[in-house]
Amino acid sequence: MRVSMHPGQFIIINSPDKEIFQRSAKELLYHAEVLDLLEIDDTAKIQIHVGGAYGNKGQSIRRFIQRYKHLDSKIKKRLVIENDERLFNIEDCLRIHKEIKIPIVFDVFHFQCNNSGQSIREAVSQVCSTWSEKDGLPIVDYSNQEKGKRIGTHAKTIRKGDFKRFIKETEGFQFDIMCEIKDKEKSALRALKLINQIIS
Repeated sequence: MRVSMHPGQFIIINSPDKEIFQRSAKELLYHAEVLDLLEIDDTAKIQIHVGGAYGNKGQSIRRFIQRYKHLDSKIKKRLVIENDERLFNIEDCLRIHKEIKIPIVFDVFHFQCNNSGQSIREAVSQVCSTWSEKDGLPIVDYSNQEKGKRIGTHAKTIRKGDFKRFIKETEGFQFDIMCEIKDKEKSALRALKLINQIIS
């Protein structure tokens, strides 16, 4: 098992409002200090989205990069970003990584909603290259679309066929999986069982 933090959507590093950024930085520092007090190494990450586009995605990316540089070192050693389902895809996250070397979490579900046409295997390869040895194994968020719900709604449970296809498509890559599924540990245990069936 691996400890990670995922602060809520109110954490917005690239907000044009400096007060929102300052409050976000304060909250991130709290998360970082909790992990430090637990004496967990740098592989315990704090995961956030890039934020809003605010009518100019390029400018919003540049603002994220500049704001990141002013964060406390306790935050920077743990902070990671993930691709989202609407605004910032893997290519956008890679653009940010190129500037500040922040690791990228690959969100499978968000990738299916918002991508640049690459395959899952190509995207996983790109994301894995953003993680250094001190960061630990790359992290992959796994979930499915809830049928009949708004695009971006997480499913209540893991879907066997979809999960097995993902594992087979990413054969050879090493990463930790975080299941963002409504039934929590039930799906985590089901995922372990499916992985064992595939590799046995």
